[in-house]
Amino acid sequence: MNDKAAPASPGVQKDAANPYIIQIEDVRKSFVMGKEAVAALRGVNLYVKRGEILCLMGPSGSGKTTLLNILGGLDTASRGHVIVDGENIVALNEEKLAALRLKKMGFIFQNFNLLSSFTAVENVQVPMALARSRDMKRAQSLLRMVGLADRMNHYPSELSGGQQQRVAIARALANDPPILVGDEMTGDLDTETSYEIMRLLVQLNKERGTTIVFVTHDPRMSKFAHRVINMRDGLLVDEIHQPEPAPAA
Repeated sequence: MNDKAAPASPGVQKDAANPYIIQIEDVRKSFVMGKEAVAALRGVNLYVKRGEILCLMGPSGSGKTTLLNILGGLDTASRGHVIVDGENIVALNEEKLAALRLKKMGFIFQNFNLLSSFTAVENVQVPMALARSRDMKRAQSLLRMVGLADRMNHYPSELSGGQQQRVAIARALANDPPILVGDEMTGDLDTETSYEIMRLLVQLNKERGTTIVFVTHDPRMSKFAHRVINMRDGLLVDEIHQPEPAPAA
């Protein structure tokens, strides 16, 4: 399945007129299990517009997390083109790929992945330190933005699950990336907290124009996306367009 509005071939388009911040063409990924090669992705074509919220859904083993990891630069395709903000990441070595992830991507995970010995504000500063731009005032500003002005100096063990995920969102925004990538980011949260996190992401999308691509098993979370794509057996099988995601408030 292709986005009908997508060009026939992505190429490497860096001009401002290019509406696609992520362009994936004929991406395939195989894993060797024992003596057999198992196809996780079987020729995926996907185009994500700047400022879009995209939800990937599908049963376990459908390939959605593999696709998310490839477009996020956490894994490599066996074949195909992956263009992120005009950069062909398939051609990058590990050092350049790490630099691209640091600058272009923010990651939000199901289990938060916070450093237990760091306070909230110190966790937010970690990507800044890696980018050699550590900024306490910016870290504090991001935590205020996600509603944690009074929790900056708390450790993860002193925070609720929802508060930890808010810290993770602030950390993902530390270097002001144009893309946020979320893997089951509400999977460990109760329903109301999950809604709060998704409303926060919709608000960030509206205010900052951040492109958000996330994977979920929960169909209730899909209403917060502009577009929902279902996957099965390593292929995109259908999609639903939602012109306006669920409101932030």
